[in-house]
Amino acid sequence: MPRQARLDISGALHHVMVRGIDKMSIFKDNGDKEKFLQRLGENIDKGSAFVYAWVVMDNHAHLLFKSGKHGISDIMRKLLTWYAQYYNRSHKRTGHLFSNRYKSVLCDEDTYLLALIRYIHLNPVRAKIVNTLEELDKYPWSGHSVIMGNSRRTWMDSDYVLAQFGESRRVAKKAYRRFIEEGLILKQSTELNDSGLVRSYGGWSQVKAIRRRGQKEEFDERIVGSGEFVQAVLKEAEDRQVRQLRMRQSGTAIETIIREECAKGGISDKEIKMGSRRQLVSGIRAKIAYRSREELGLSAAEIARHTGVSTSGITRAIEKVVKE
Repeated sequence: MPRQARLDISGALHHVMVRGIDKMSIFKDNGDKEKFLQRLGENIDKGSAFVYAWVVMDNHAHLLFKSGKHGISDIMRKLLTWYAQYYNRSHKRTGHLFSNRYKSVLCDEDTYLLALIRYIHLNPVRAKIVNTLEELDKYPWSGHSVIMGNSRRTWMDSDYVLAQFGESRRVAKKAYRRFIEEGLILKQSTELNDSGLVRSYGGWSQVKAIRRRGQKEEFDERIVGSGEFVQAVLKEAEDRQVRQLRMRQSGTAIETIIREECAKGGISDKEIKMGSRRQLVSGIRAKIAYRSREELGLSAAEIARHTGVSTSGITRAIEKVVKE
């Protein structure tokens, strides 16, 4: 069965999970973890995203963040590509490091933000890496220690997390810690790791009630939230795809965009396709890349094949346009 396309909607809350291939370790030591987090922070800042929870374990990592204007794909691709290269070089190995593509679940922030923060930050306890909440308070490889003020990661929005628990930082921190402590005696939340229907609707009790009434409910394994939330997310994703499809059906293709932008800039399209690095040409190429992604939904790799530069060059070009 073919895998579904990733839901990459800007301004949405994403729970991202990354695992090593064949369950192998992706962090050999604390130095690896630090490199991963440093790069994550750089990409989060550039992507204008907001991190609310995170943890790095030996063979996997969890991230919870609200995406910026252009979703999560650029952030995660840059992070994982860079880290895999760093890891293989540092540990003298070759081949894939991560298990397939990363997993991303789009979540209803109003309902699941706090549950996900607790679920992610309690990973080291469930794995018996730390045994007490006091140890977790100082555990440097989880966002919990940042919120508690025992470690510093400027790219994590701990203020937003604490704001969910009170106006005073001191009071909020106590309430947050109490919330985490309560999670130690609770069973792992079913809706955070079960089937798409359970995740989408909010638990087995809700699903069973719906089935007893003979109702049908929207669900999607890529989404955590109510049926109404699922419908809204899918509609937004579908609307964007429909706009891009209509552009393509109208005869607009990347060749059309190349001709239009080259005509505006007064250059030959051959300069674009031959990879010219002239400043004028580079600027026009950036506009072509941006329009091709936004209007046609093309990947950086596909755009690169038509514009004479590498995939990373296209990514940088798009970033330049976004910042202008």
